[in-house]
Amino acid sequence: MTTVAVTRRGQTTIPIDLRKKYGIEEGTSLEVEDTGSGILLKKAKSTLDLVGTGRRSQKEVFAFLDKMRQEDER
Repeated sequence: MTTVAVTRRGQTTIPIDLRKKYGIEEGTSLEVEDTGSGILLKKAKSTLDLVGTGRRSQKEVFAFLDKMRQEDER
């Protein structure tokens, strides 16, 4: 177990070994959950996490997202 401090502004630092293990980098979104007995931080799912989970390649998924963005701009 590692102990970390909370700053005046409510910020804390996640230890480097845990950031590496869970792929948490600058800009990564985390979900914060009140479990009743404490606080649980989880890496939020992104569209990149979904790539490879279906029948489409990363290239096809990105092309589809680009098409959706173009449709939204209309």
